[in-house]
Amino acid sequence: MSDIIHHECGVVLVRLLKPLEYYKTKYGSARYGLHKMYQIMEKMINRGQDGAGIATIKFDAKPGTTYLDRLRSIEPKATQDIFGQINNLFVNANVNHPEEYKSANWQKENIPFLGELMLGHLRYGTFGKNSVHSCHPFKRQNNWMSRNLVVAGNFNLTNVDELYTHLVELGQHPVEKADTVTVMEKIGHFLDKDNDRLFKKFKEQNDKNFEISKLIQANIDVAGILKESSKRWDGGYV
Repeated sequence: MSDIIHHECGVVLVRLLKPLEYYKTKYGSARYGLHKMYQIMEKMINRGQDGAGIATIKFDAKPGTTYLDRLRSIEPKATQDIFGQINNLFVNANVNHPEEYKSANWQKENIPFLGELMLGHLRYGTFGKNSVHSCHPFKRQNNWMSRNLVVAGNFNLTNVDELYTHLVELGQHPVEKADTVTVMEKIGHFLDKDNDRLFKKFKEQNDKNFEISKLIQANIDVAGILKESSKRWDGGYV
């Protein structure tokens, strides 16, 4: 963190490339990714003292299990508050299931926030009230895995009213005008469109619905979605 710090939120992304069991064997804990996330967010604390948040995604989750967890806080030491709550989940699991806890796979299936992809955010408020609802990451949930969306960033858009109006013209009902919510719903609109396109394509090939879900996840055009979503954005965003 040698760059000059201005009024910018902090964003952290951690993606584990190996199974959780690998990290448990090598480093003694399946929480290697969470530990790294905490360390980085603490180092970036001067980027935002108005709140913090983290979202975790579990890969290859079985139907009927949660694969997306999120926690946000506006406590004075928000990062410590978040990871303290997460740590308590592991402590309780170890106390109640000491034998099962030895397995990294069991931890992943039974303890929230233990996943392969983590997104963290430190908020420097430039818009909206200082409430937990203003903290990133924001999420847009759906029963179809490929329609879920988690967004965190450093946004300072100058045409939020225009973007909001465009969402209404598309037929949506935005619940607020915050730039992050507007950005998320714009991305979500084109995410839905690409899902619909791919579903129709694979359905015409007589693929079964369960197979189509996997095919959509493998073929969705993320770059194209972001390109279409950002055409009307004006201002600064990361």
